[in-house]
Amino acid sequence: MKLKIAALTIVATASGLTACTTTKVEEKKDVVVAPPPPPKLPSAKENFDKGVAAFDSGNLDEANTLFTKVADKVPASMVTQYNLGVIAERQGRLTDAQTRYEAAHKIDPKHKPTLLNLGRVYRLQDKFAEAIALYEEALKDNEFDVELNNNLTVAYRLAKNYAKAEETARRVLSRTKDNPDAYKNLALIYFDQGNLPLAQFISINAKKLDEKDPGDYNNLGLIYLQQQEKRLALAQFQKAVSLNKDFAPSLFNIGAMALSYRDYLTAEKNLGRTTELDPTRYENFLAYAWALDGQKGKDAKKGLKAGEVFEKVLSLKSDQNDAVCGAAWAYAADKTGWDKALGFFEKCKALSTTSAQDQQMIDNKVKGILAMQKSGQQAAQPAPEKPKPAAPTGPSMLDKAEQEAEKAPDPAPADPAAPNGATTPPATTTPPAEAPKADAPKDAPKEAPKAEEAKPAEAPKAEEKKP
Repeated sequence: MKLKIAALTIVATASGLTACTTTKVEEKKDVVVAPPPPPKLPSAKENFDKGVAAFDSGNLDEANTLFTKVADKVPASMVTQYNLGVIAERQGRLTDAQTRYEAAHKIDPKHKPTLLNLGRVYRLQDKFAEAIALYEEALKDNEFDVELNNNLTVAYRLAKNYAKAEETARRVLSRTKDNPDAYKNLALIYFDQGNLPLAQFISINAKKLDEKDPGDYNNLGLIYLQQQEKRLALAQFQKAVSLNKDFAPSLFNIGAMALSYRDYLTAEKNLGRTTELDPTRYENFLAYAWALDGQKGKDAKKGLKAGEVFEKVLSLKSDQNDAVCGAAWAYAADKTGWDKALGFFEKCKALSTTSAQDQQMIDNKVKGILAMQKSGQQAAQPAPEKPKPAAPTGPSMLDKAEQEAEKAPDPAPADPAAPNGATTPPATTTPPAEAPKADAPKDAPKEAPKAEEAKPAEAPKAEEKKP
């Protein structure tokens, strides 16, 4: 590049020439600014550690996002897939939980917490054949593993293969004669078959092994309830809760008994708690929805809440017809729910289980809603339903149960064929020896897998859910 140079100036003096000066003009250059370096993305280990912290603090959505990023980078990380399964199960996303647990199981077929959690998720979805196959395959390596055999017993019982269930329970007892879960399993096998005296005998003996195990009291409560000894049944359920205030099966049974007595507030309190403790069981949400629905005559907002809970039931079990029709009538309690009510009424009417009489009632209700929507009116709130003579209001549920016990004759020996007389009988409790409920807040892994190695860190230990 040529530079511009100024002209020389010569000045004559007496002594000769003076020195010459040159003025140099600097060229202006364009300044090139380097772009800033791209932001450094967190490593798999950093995301993993953040996921653990989020999990420990109870922020499951954030933990799920962070662990998902790790899984995208290191798909062969068993512990990451397992943790994502734990989070999904806690949030009631059973299909996602199954997918993650299956991925973890494929990576490490011998990882026991994954085995137990995957089996539990199968059972919660009524996939008993898959659960049985999973346990049987795992037992090929150790046929006397107590946890796997106890869970296999539960799967056989739920599949109504009582002979196999009893055989498996007795195999456990042949190796560990005082195993409490095996005894509880055996008691429920006989309970399901209507052999209440034997179920009661085994439950009483199981209680002697551990008098602080709420599962034994809960099972005895179920037996007493089946024998129409409601006061004794309630006492057993309450004893179980006194030993463990968060024991979901007994809270559920207390709530269901309250529902049968139309004690909706007690039912709402106990059943609402079960949905928090175990968001994977649709039965918890269904019973809770009915407890709310029973109050919609006095408080239309309870009807709207019931409709939302019925929808939660359907998210867990899409073919639950009671929830479809229940949502329709619940949302119909308030004009803000009418649009949803109309949609559910249409689905309810189309069900094969909906009788002609119910279809006519639906038609009448739909016509009424459409007419009021057109006129912009609110639906008239139905008068509070009068209690039936058999279910007097006033005293507490315990008082009602005691009043019934005083009037009733001494209970006769249990009849295996006798039906359950409760208006809304409690469902069978969560089976004993349940697989872990995806609980690992304390033992969450502390080291992320390295991307180049894809080796899993130590997985959190699953906590076995006691009955």
